[in-house]
Amino acid sequence: MSPEPAAPEPRPALPRSTTILLTLGGATIAAFGLSAARGVFTPVFLAFVLTLCVHPLRHWMQAHGIRRGVATGTTIVAVFALLAGLTAILITALAQFSALLPQYAAQLGELGASIAALLEKIGFGTEQVQTVLQGFSPSRIISFVAALLGNITAVVGILVVILTTLILMAIDGSRVPALLTHLEYRRPSIVAAFNDFATGVRRYMVATTILGAAQGLVNWVVLLILQVPGALLWGLLSFICSFIPNIGYFIAIVPPLFFGFLTGGWPTAAAVIVLYGVVNSIIQSIIQPKFVGNAVALSETLTFVSVLFWALVLGPVGAILAVPLTLLARTILLDSDPALAWWRPFTGDRTELKALLEQEDHEIRARRRRGNQNPEPGGLPGT
Repeated sequence: MSPEPAAPEPRPALPRSTTILLTLGGATIAAFGLSAARGVFTPVFLAFVLTLCVHPLRHWMQAHGIRRGVATGTTIVAVFALLAGLTAILITALAQFSALLPQYAAQLGELGASIAALLEKIGFGTEQVQTVLQGFSPSRIISFVAALLGNITAVVGILVVILTTLILMAIDGSRVPALLTHLEYRRPSIVAAFNDFATGVRRYMVATTILGAAQGLVNWVVLLILQVPGALLWGLLSFICSFIPNIGYFIAIVPPLFFGFLTGGWPTAAAVIVLYGVVNSIIQSIIQPKFVGNAVALSETLTFVSVLFWALVLGPVGAILAVPLTLLARTILLDSDPALAWWRPFTGDRTELKALLEQEDHEIRARRRRGNQNPEPGGLPGT
């Protein structure tokens, strides 16, 4: 008896090419919209992530008899004080950097002249060489760094938005459990997806903060031993760049490598490369995966591309928030729809991929057992 033909796949309402083009068009419009509203979206999302991170602390305080209002106010003040302190340190570091760089104007000029001579030998034009040479002036470098960080007025405005959002989210947070319980009866997959998102983001941010602080402290001590100028500043930069996956290490090593070369030559520069590489490899490749585990569940390629994408859309802060933003996008687009759960392994979810591999291995063993029990005529079992 011939086997019945497989049922044909249902035809989609729109051609697949049309669906792909509409998806890309919608994503492009959304990206341009977020980029235009980055001044509002970025601090609001940062406040949202901070609220997720401190929620267990507030819950613990309430469980130990502290009133809800006091617990909420304490966590808000603690988080905002930490954020404001970090901003003050950044501004102080920029001032120190502005005072430190002119001291090495002569060395910068010599380095720029050497690079200009090398470019002329390669075949670059005179105007291009002069442009490169002008870029090694202390004023140009300071202006570039200041442009990345923004002016004081913009920073204060962002802090005001973050503080206001933290207070409002903390007030609304008391109603979230009831809302999730109500929603779970109607959309359990959505509630489960957002609970997993909150857990993953919280674990990632807390682990990255603790390990990034340890990484910055170790790098600071190493640079002090090597007598690299601005060691505390570069240790702080290492801590901030620890939130940027894949490329944060390369950003953090450039300034100490540069100043190490100016003060101690190639031996100091080589020592910075080796010691930074060892510290970064141990913390980010060995220790951090054990703390984070499969909570993030993003492939290395997707993580790297997400850093580039969100930095393009939201600026430098987008690179720091790249992982939480990508997790939120995946939660909305994939995790909340059970019909699309089969896409998760393609984003790097090792749990789903492991389950698929185990299922495939089970099916292979089952086919082998059926083949052994029903051998072909004239053949031997197991052949």
